[in-house]
Amino acid sequence: MTAWRNEPRATGDGTRATAEPAPAPAPATEAVIRPAARLRGDIRLPGDKSISHRALLLAALAEGESRIEAAGDGADVRSTAGIVRRLGVRAERVCEDGRTVDYLVVSPGADSLDEPDGVLDCGNSGTSLRLTAGMLAGLPMYAVLDGDTSLRRRPVARIIEPLRSMGAVLSARRNDSLPPLTVVGRTPLRAIDVATSVPSAQVKSAILLAGLRADGRTTVRETVATRDHTERMLRARGVPVTRAVAGTSGSPGGVSWSVEGGVPVRAIDERVPGDVSAAAFWLVAATIHPDAELTIHDVGVNPTRRAVIDILRRMGARIEERTTRPDDGIGEPLADLVVTSSRLEAIELGPADVAAAIDEIPVLCLAATQAHGTTLIRGAGELRHKESDRIAGITAGLEALGARVEVEGDDLRITGPRILSGAITESHDDHRLAMTFAVAGLIARGETIVRQPDSASISYPGFFSELERVRA
Repeated sequence: MTAWRNEPRATGDGTRATAEPAPAPAPATEAVIRPAARLRGDIRLPGDKSISHRALLLAALAEGESRIEAAGDGADVRSTAGIVRRLGVRAERVCEDGRTVDYLVVSPGADSLDEPDGVLDCGNSGTSLRLTAGMLAGLPMYAVLDGDTSLRRRPVARIIEPLRSMGAVLSARRNDSLPPLTVVGRTPLRAIDVATSVPSAQVKSAILLAGLRADGRTTVRETVATRDHTERMLRARGVPVTRAVAGTSGSPGGVSWSVEGGVPVRAIDERVPGDVSAAAFWLVAATIHPDAELTIHDVGVNPTRRAVIDILRRMGARIEERTTRPDDGIGEPLADLVVTSSRLEAIELGPADVAAAIDEIPVLCLAATQAHGTTLIRGAGELRHKESDRIAGITAGLEALGARVEVEGDDLRITGPRILSGAITESHDDHRLAMTFAVAGLIARGETIVRQPDSASISYPGFFSELERVRA
């Protein structure tokens, strides 16, 4: 079972139907997880966080009414909803059944958005900050983007440089490296052809959003392809997006994406798929538990996002996939996933694997502790620039639980299988670490204590209540 210490936490269940969220209770300081005898159940995930952010921002750019069904309801998505409201957009949050959250968005269109009269609060959300910066770069207004202490440690130079080259004026503290970020937009922007310095869908998306307001064709080149939600969602809203594959057998490969400036974004209705990053915790929980069978419904299985599923299968995970919506290249493909207890084998993950599964690497490290052999994860340096230093955090937590983890620069080496024993684990207020250590507690001997567990509400408000349900 799971016990909460000090203060009760919000589970996200029973949310009232309202345009504005109810005040959150004081956060719990610790969650106590005890081993589960078995895991069973059907799981419906929160709406995909990445897609929910983009749907809100694109709805703000589109004149008219958009309805976003089954959106994510974590704190990060609420930050983006708050930002679009500050730009003069009506964004009503409706929760009719106590679980599924929809947004009704009514916008005057990109040319009629309001200049914000104060700081735009991104909370803990790097996606909110970076994508909003790209959107605002092509609007003739002044804005300041800021957030919490964690967000103020997230790098912004990677978006400042390309957006400046398009004609926008941006600045940030610490020599333009860290938030708060000031954006003075210009219209029209200059179209650019740029190669990203790091594999990042947020950077790519910021440039493409700015490209919508540029004079000509804007192209973003990636050496490692990142998730393509923005590109699919633009196509669905009437904006042509061109994809080109680069390289030959004798030269480096990659992919490029191009948009033509001046094409208006169309308002549409959209249903957000279940978040595959949230599914990852249940996939790992079931594969490493000796008596488990879980069915996860309507998971988004976009080819550029599903790496965690394919990596676990490479390790030997028994995951059955039942397609519920095929891939048409515009919308998001969906599937039900049935996962059962599995024998895992160690594998090697390279930088391309890490880029494709960047959000899921912490829980994949937990899976590696139960795999036979030594798993090598190479080129994971980007994990140091997330909500916390996830390399340091996952290493310390897993070692406290009895795992064998070695770190060499940006590489991790994890040897298994290891019997885990309950211990105190520090989430560092990072939602993915908090949920990873909670899953570890399902198989660890004795009590596992997760500190700052309420951080899970950043992306998955109902995670701990779901954990209790599937272990019952």
